[in-house]
Amino acid sequence: MEIQGKIKMIDETKTYGNNGFRKREMVITTEEQYPQDIMVEFVQDKTDLLNSFNVGQQVKVSINLRGREWTNPQGETKYFNSIQGWRIEAMEQGGTGNMPPVPPADAFEPANDFQEEDHDDLPF
Repeated sequence: MEIQGKIKMIDETKTYGNNGFRKREMVITTEEQYPQDIMVEFVQDKTDLLNSFNVGQQVKVSINLRGREWTNPQGETKYFNSIQGWRIEAMEQGGTGNMPPVPPADAFEPANDFQEEDHDDLPF
């Protein structure tokens, strides 16, 4: 699954327990009629994926939905869900797709010596 939106927050990497479990959370605001702030967690070596991203950046995040069951000491069963990111990529700004950027008009010299009769090799 994937979600797209703008990065609202990137938290610091936190380490838990004696085994060194690492987790880093980020919030993405979706861009739809009713925007949602979605918290996505990155764990272990995936925490480093967020190092090159900044708040305000448009991204697409590949995620897995995780669920688990937990029984408390009183015997009550509870269920928890999490959204885990495993890939993140920057979205292109301006909607140009895979097209290269267009140079400004002053990057070209004008064709002042153009003579139409010199260039009549077109078949029509």
